[in-house]
Amino acid sequence: MRGSGSALEVVFLGDCQVDDGGFVEDGVSHEENASKKARYYWEKFCGSFDFVLGEDSGIYVDALGDELGVQTRRWGAGEKATDEEWLEYFMKEMGARAPLDSERGAKFVCCACLVRRVQGALIEEFFKGETFGKITQEVADEVLPGLPLSSVFLPEGFDKVYAELGRDEKNKISHRGQAVGKVKKWLLDL
Repeated sequence: MRGSGSALEVVFLGDCQVDDGGFVEDGVSHEENASKKARYYWEKFCGSFDFVLGEDSGIYVDALGDELGVQTRRWGAGEKATDEEWLEYFMKEMGARAPLDSERGAKFVCCACLVRRVQGALIEEFFKGETFGKITQEVADEVLPGLPLSSVFLPEGFDKVYAELGRDEKNKISHRGQAVGKVKKWLLDL
């Protein structure tokens, strides 16, 4: 992100040509992984941006204890599994461990880390978002690429899973939407 007065230019990683093959996501918390990502890309871009944002997300499912969280995508069928394979394993485990709706409580968590240079030092600001809900008994919508849990996570107060919500609707309630909303507010208040 580059700032100029009250204007802010947002540049997405996908818009840049950057080799991130050397990045290892091995933090023990969402905060640590978000910080590692933000600092890694700050170095990759040699500080050519005013701010760099990294984020890390995961899901916590009551019936699975702390098995997911920071390890969400690496859990179960593993990060090399297709989205469909990962979700199939997840749903099989949920069926075995939490057959009742009352046992399927869950929350998505996102931690975003914004880094910037202040008087020669890299400073980090953290922003968190959480969305509470439950895991459905069946896959409720088609699997979104890279987001298999969107097809089975039913946010509190809604009758549609994440994957069925429109972009604006999801951004208002999602864990990432909350965290990024806090980043936006913080930047506007600078």
